[in-house]
Amino acid sequence: MSQPTGGPVARAEDPNPAGTITAGRLPVVAVLGRPNVGKSTLVNRIVGGRPAVVESEPGVTRDRRNFDADWAGHDFVLVDTGGWEINPEDGIAQAIREQAEAALAVADAVIFVVDATAGVSDDDAAVVDLLRQAMVPIHLAANKADNEVVESLATELWSLGLGEPNPVSAIHGRGVGDLLDRVVEGFRERDEEVVHEIPRIAIIGKPNVGKSTLLNTLTGEQRTIVSEKPGTTRDPIDVEVEIDGNPYTLVDTAGIRRKPQITEDADFYAVLRAREALQTADVALLLVDAADGVTHQDARIASEVVEEGVGLVVVLNKWDIVDDDARYELERNLDRLGFVDWAPLIRISAQTGARMQRIGPAVETVLESRKRRVPTGQLNRLVRTWVSAHPPPVRKGRRPNIRYAVQAGINPPTVILFVTGGSLGADYLRFIESRLRGQADFTGTPVRVIARVRPPRRPV
Repeated sequence: MSQPTGGPVARAEDPNPAGTITAGRLPVVAVLGRPNVGKSTLVNRIVGGRPAVVESEPGVTRDRRNFDADWAGHDFVLVDTGGWEINPEDGIAQAIREQAEAALAVADAVIFVVDATAGVSDDDAAVVDLLRQAMVPIHLAANKADNEVVESLATELWSLGLGEPNPVSAIHGRGVGDLLDRVVEGFRERDEEVVHEIPRIAIIGKPNVGKSTLLNTLTGEQRTIVSEKPGTTRDPIDVEVEIDGNPYTLVDTAGIRRKPQITEDADFYAVLRAREALQTADVALLLVDAADGVTHQDARIASEVVEEGVGLVVVLNKWDIVDDDARYELERNLDRLGFVDWAPLIRISAQTGARMQRIGPAVETVLESRKRRVPTGQLNRLVRTWVSAHPPPVRKGRRPNIRYAVQAGINPPTVILFVTGGSLGADYLRFIESRLRGQADFTGTPVRVIARVRPPRRPV
C-alpha cells in the first residue's frame, strides 16, 4: 500500500466549529485515544516517515502536532495528540488531556485509536463519552490487528457504540488504506450532499388515495393538483411545514403502482422517483383508502418502507365516507399489515380535516423511537435470558451460540449479534426482534437484527 508523504505544519490558532469545513480551509482529522495504543505510529504510517516521536513508554507525545497529509486526492491536516486519561495523575498528564480536547474542538473528523489486543478500558469508555458530545464523524481504529486472529477480537469493540471497528496495524500498514478511504469519503459526502436538518416525511401510497389532498390540508394551501384521475402527481414535491410547532419537510409522491400497471415511461419514472424519495425520508405516512380497505399493494408498499429502514405511520384516509359495516370489514383485513403492527395507526379525513391533529404526535413518537438505544449491558442480559428460555434451533447438526450483542446504530435501531457455532435463521432473528420490542419502545420504526458469524480462531 503506497502511503502519502508530508511534513509538519503550523498549528491553526483560529479554530472553526467542530464538523464545519469552511471554504479555503483543509479538513482537520484528530487522532485520539488513551496512552500507548499506537496513535503516533498510525500518524507516521499515514504521513510517511517518522515525524511523530514513537516510544514504547506511554506519554511521549504531549503537545498536539499538526501534519499535512493526503489520501485519494484529498488533502487534510492530521493532528497527533497525547494519550487521554480519565484521571490524570499530575499536571503534565492534565495538560496532555487538555491538548487532546483542544484538538477535538477544531476537528472535522476523528480517528479514535483503541488497542484491539487489550479490549475496552475505562479510559477508552471515557473518551467515547467525550466524542459523543463532539458531533463529528468518528472512525474507530482497532490497532495492533497484525493478523486475522487479532482482527477477530476487534468485533468486541462494537460495544463502544461507535459503529463498525476498522482493524488496522499501524506498524505494518495493514488496513490503514481502508480506514483512510472511510475518512475521506466523509469529506466527499459533506461536499456533495444537501443536508436536511429537519425531518423528512414522505407521503406514500397507491394512486388516488388522497396524498396530495393531505399535503394541501397540512400546508393550508393548494400546493399540488388534486384530481380524481390517478397519476396526477408525477414528481416528488417538497414543502416545508410546521405541525404542532415542529418543522418538517413533507414530500408528496406519485402513487406506487404494481409493475403490470405501469404503461407509460412517465409513469415508470414517477414511481422510481417516489421510491427514491422514500429512501431519503425519516418517516413515511402510508395512506390507505379506507373505502377500499387494505389491499395487497398497500402491504407491498409497507414492506418497501421496512426494507428501507424508514419509520412508518399507517393512515386510513377517507374515514368519513365509510359506513359502520365497511369499517368492520376494514378492521378485519388490517391483518394484511400484521407484519408492521408496531406502526401507529390513525384514521383521518384529509378532505375535511377530521382527526388531522393525530398526525403530529404520531410522527414525533416515531422519530423518538428511531433514536432510542438499549445500553450494551442491559441488551446482553436480555439476550442471555431469551436464549436460555428459547435456544436457537440446531442447524446442520450444530446449535449456534450468541456470544455477544450490541446496538450498533440508530435511525433505524440496529442490533448486531455475534455468533459462533453456526448461523441463526431468519425466524430466530424475528424472535429476538419481537422480544426486544417487548422491552423497549420502538413504536413506528423498523428494528434490524443482524447476525455476524465469527470464524473459528486459528492458531497464531
